[in-house]
Amino acid sequence: MSGSVYDGLTEEGDDPRWAFSSGFEDSEADIVAPVPAGTDPADLAEYCLMLGDDALILSHRLTEWVSNAPELEEEVALANTALDLLGQARVLLSRAGHLTGRDEDALAYWREVSEFRCVGLVEPSDDLDFARAIARLLVFSSWRLALLHRLTDSADPVVAAVAAKGVKEVTYHRDHAARWTLRLGDGTPESHRRMQDALEWVWPHLGELFRTTDTERRLVAAGVAVDPADTREEVDAVLAQVIGRATLTVPQVPPTGTIGGRGGRQGVHTEKLEPALVVLQSLARRHPGASW
Repeated sequence: MSGSVYDGLTEEGDDPRWAFSSGFEDSEADIVAPVPAGTDPADLAEYCLMLGDDALILSHRLTEWVSNAPELEEEVALANTALDLLGQARVLLSRAGHLTGRDEDALAYWREVSEFRCVGLVEPSDDLDFARAIARLLVFSSWRLALLHRLTDSADPVVAAVAAKGVKEVTYHRDHAARWTLRLGDGTPESHRRMQDALEWVWPHLGELFRTTDTERRLVAAGVAVDPADTREEVDAVLAQVIGRATLTVPQVPPTGTIGGRGGRQGVHTEKLEPALVVLQSLARRHPGASW
């Protein structure tokens, strides 16, 4: 056993997906590739919106830290994380746009709130509370990494390519969030308290990540998608490992509910998404058709 609490994660877990050991291989994908046999194009477009909107909205939230991070190096790290997610969003929205007759910009800037398919986890502002930013990134990246690993075998070449590239990116995101969780949780009494509070803030959104939609069920049968419920055990184990090493406690709080069984994947969002979209879409809507 080495001296650092972080080293203990890799030694005991023997998980090759901690940073810099993901076996990443670059991949090119053709946005206009044929839809896999047996797949409804509308379902595939919907799935690309789900994955793309998750990345787009969290990327937007992370950019709020530019010029506000606690140190310059961290500002660059969060900005790069946001760029990684934005890159994933662009490809996925382009694929969805190809299937629906729109382009990535139209999907990002000209959809209304109810047309977005992101999960509630990415919607609220963290109010520039650094522990909240880290707690959300830890949960999101642990879940997305589990999804992307499985999606590298997707029958859709675009989804598979995004997953193959995203594994390396999100591995770093998870690693970065885990290191900060350990540093804050096992730091001073004040940093410990704030990190625990941040976990309590993010935890109600955890359950939604593992709810399976009808679209996903059909795409799983076609070999295109992953059932998010299948990632639950892995994600819970990763989070418990990090939280335990950080001398923190896994929150015991009730999950956010749904409205008639509908949540973010069905276009039913928290009140936090609309203000985010007002900022995200403001320039494009103020100058429609403008180009650089």
